[in-house]
Amino acid sequence: MKIRDVLNAKPSRALVSVAPGTGIRDVLNTLAAEKIGTVVVSPDGKAVAGILSERDIVRAMARTGAEVLNGTVDEFMTANVITCAPDEPLDGVLATMTDGRFRHMPVVEDGALIGLITLGDAVKARLDELAYESDAMKDMIMGH
Repeated sequence: MKIRDVLNAKPSRALVSVAPGTGIRDVLNTLAAEKIGTVVVSPDGKAVAGILSERDIVRAMARTGAEVLNGTVDEFMTANVITCAPDEPLDGVLATMTDGRFRHMPVVEDGALIGLITLGDAVKARLDELAYESDAMKDMIMGH
């Protein structure tokens, strides 16, 4: 299974990005309103300048306290973002996310952001794939 298959299976391909310089308070409002756990930081919605997750904000709060709320995404985002391509195998991306201990990975094609895959998306796709294979084996054994 490829990353493109996972993106196509998502109920919503909406991708939420914010511009560099966006305030943390605004990001928190966006995360809550959209019911998501991360935003991609992008100057134009295509280039990936960084990624900021709720986990990043919590860690920043542990270091600086409530002062983080007066900061911007540029101060707390991960700037060296690991991305994947839509034609990469799911298993490899899942391993990268697990090894790197992160839950969100931007999907980039021809230098442009086209989606975001979450660890949950990857696990669900893999479970669906295993269920399909199991059902096919049962059908084959039962002669259907």
